[in-house]
Amino acid sequence: MNPDTIKSLIEQGLPGAMADVRGDDGVHFEATVVSDAFDGKLPLARHRMVYATLGERMGGEIHALALKTLTPAEAGRN
Repeated sequence: MNPDTIKSLIEQGLPGAMADVRGDDGVHFEATVVSDAFDGKLPLARHRMVYATLGERMGGEIHALALKTLTPAEAGRN
């Protein structure tokens, strides 16, 4: 697994989202995801939305994923 693949999966699963994914070892990753879909949702719900885009890869090909989830307003992108 690589950061570009994870970025693509997240952005396909959350239309309109913008993801920045980093990770050097192929199993531990960090992602910042900005999406209008997060508006009004608590952090746990936001994280579940992102995990849903990755499906069974979580806990398998992707051992760990640290997430920062923001709305465009929270990210300063109005």
